Amino acid sequence: MSNIRFKALEIAMSRQRRQMPVFPERISDYYGEMTFNHGVMREYMSREAYGSVIKAAELGEKIDRSIADQVASAMKAWALSKGATHFTHWFHPLTGSTAEKHDAFISPNGDGKAMESFNANELIQQEPDASSFPSGGIRNTFEARGYTAWDPTSPAFIMDRTLCIPTIFVSYTGEALDYKTPLLKASSALDREATAICQYFDKNVSRVYATLGWEQEYFLVDTALFNARPDLVLSGRTLFGHSSAKDQQLSDHYFGMIPEKVIDFMREFEYEAHRLGIPVRTRHNEVAPNQFECAPVYEEVNVAVDHNQLLMHLLEKIGKRHGYTVLLHEKPYAGVNGSGKHNNWSLSTNTGVNLLSPGRSPQANLQFLVFMSSILKALDTHSDILRAHIATAGNDLRLGAHEAPPAIISAFIGSQLTEALDQIEKLDKKSFHKKTEGNGLNINIPKIPEILLDNTDRNRTSPFAFTGNKFEFRAVGSSSSCAKPMIALNLIVADQLRKFRAEVDKLMANKVKKEDAIFATIKKYVIESKRIRFEGNSYSQEWVKEAAKRGLSNIPDTPNALKSLLNKDAIKLFSDYNVLSEREVRARHEIKLENYTRKVQIESRVMGDLAINHIVPIAIRYQNQLIENVKGLKEVLDSKTYMALSKNQLDTIKEISEHISGIRNLVYKMTEARKVANRIDSVEKQALAYRETVLSFFEEIRFHADKLELLVDNEMWPLPKYRELLFVR
Repeated sequence: MSNIRFKALEIAMSRQRRQMPVFPERISDYYGEMTFNHGVMREYMSREAYGSVIKAAELGEKIDRSIADQVASAMKAWALSKGATHFTHWFHPLTGSTAEKHDAFISPNGDGKAMESFNANELIQQEPDASSFPSGGIRNTFEARGYTAWDPTSPAFIMDRTLCIPTIFVSYTGEALDYKTPLLKASSALDREATAICQYFDKNVSRVYATLGWEQEYFLVDTALFNARPDLVLSGRTLFGHSSAKDQQLSDHYFGMIPEKVIDFMREFEYEAHRLGIPVRTRHNEVAPNQFECAPVYEEVNVAVDHNQLLMHLLEKIGKRHGYTVLLHEKPYAGVNGSGKHNNWSLSTNTGVNLLSPGRSPQANLQFLVFMSSILKALDTHSDILRAHIATAGNDLRLGAHEAPPAIISAFIGSQLTEALDQIEKLDKKSFHKKTEGNGLNINIPKIPEILLDNTDRNRTSPFAFTGNKFEFRAVGSSSSCAKPMIALNLIVADQLRKFRAEVDKLMANKVKKEDAIFATIKKYVIESKRIRFEGNSYSQEWVKEAAKRGLSNIPDTPNALKSLLNKDAIKLFSDYNVLSEREVRARHEIKLENYTRKVQIESRVMGDLAINHIVPIAIRYQNQLIENVKGLKEVLDSKTYMALSKNQLDTIKEISEHISGIRNLVYKMTEARKVANRIDSVEKQALAYRETVLSFFEEIRFHADKLELLVDNEMWPLPKYRELLFVR
């Protein structure tokens, strides 16, 4: 085994820089060239067809069959001009990744030849086999039907000579089998409720849409070293490994000079991303060694989610070309930073207004405060739902550790805005108005800086931080689909805005002036949601105690976090807005629990195999060498000298024996606990058993193995060490 490790190191250290292709000098020359974007549609489609697609995307209007034929014909012509040979419906199943089934653009013409064809039927709907995708009991395994349907709100694109058409994915009976379907429904609900609120202030607002700018963190590891670590290959993280003497403690990697080989990799994946219309703009070193981040310009939430799924695919694909494996696991290495996917979320109108940007007038600021207070109230009311939508086995390892936000959901809004909300809390109806020199009254609301961004320091410890014109949801895991937290966030805000409007309308029905009714409701929400606001260090133990006093939830693990999805209020929330039916909610709850159990099960099996079949035999081999050495010393030395010189080796032999014994006993107990858990019929109880019994052995087994790593001869140790994984370029 040691030969495998050193061979991997040799390959990693000798790997040459890849010969880079020549890219056009200006990004604008090729940006979006592989997407069926507005410019392409105007070129290839009639004005009528183009207008119909735009109305479908922005207003949800149905596309007439004759128009669909025109769209299909235009897509085919464009795709063929780009060298495409196949097409596919590209969708997001409940595995969390993406899926596709390719069909060629051919139709045999009967004389041994074929012609390219693609019609409206093939554009609008396909029927991929759904038998092996997670369904949570919605459909039986023998019922293979699943349907994909075109999503005109997200542009088609070409990848690997295949026209990819973004679609939703539903069962034969209509239940959602994907993340896009509920995301579109939650976004529609948010549009409807936010637009109604905006009508209080501006009758020209006819559409409100959520925007998302994600920040993707990831690790790079040389593929040769990756392949020499079975735990990385099979589970995505290192189950063993003593910390390196140097890792991130000097913070010298953060924002440092990007290595040349890494720059080559970044340039190529950014080139491919830009061709696909993914507006990647930022790249930099992250805190941990070999950790990096990229981020785009914000987009409409559905398109942003599609682009993030595409980018994760590109990272892995381009990484292989450069001899790297991209690690998207939330905690691939113990003791250093994990990886998140910060979701920067905001709301925009068709009139170009960012609803989370304070305005220049009291009226605009009043509108800003409506949305701010409603978001905080939604977060306070439904924090457990938001927590459930970021819950995964990987994220459990990250939250609350090494600069990651804790599992306690709270909001940071900055000192300026906190002061403004505190003033609102003190205002009464009379002081809400102030007399002006002219006629009538003017609205007197706390002064909010026009450029709040420059007056609000970012709190990197907060899971949900206001950063001037958006909220940054920092608790999302790096491997997760952005759709999951965005479904929850869009829905809970939509629900709170509906309640806000109902309260205002009720007051207005009782002859309260509109501005007074709005102010009264804002004040009510500010007071009721005060406990969710926290401006301090969310990493501290003091905050854990304070949060408990405030009655905020602190749910550190996935099985318990997911319980909130089955709360009757949560089920009612999803079903009332037709985002997910009760059956769909329960199915997703089951799928997430099964996914958690299987991941811990895989890790447990890999850990047992590595410990018993790799680490222990090497430790015994080294121990035998020490024993032979001690025997040799006894033969050549006098008794007094032998006792003096052999003591350290005898102590080491004893210590190795203790760790070997510890590993064997613990692996046996873990295996037995796994067998017991596997016999549990209840999905929920089984997940809890894996969490409470099987997972509980991991740290103990790792402790003994990592101690052996320090004792065993370096040349014999079978697994690449942290100092090699984190620092070899």
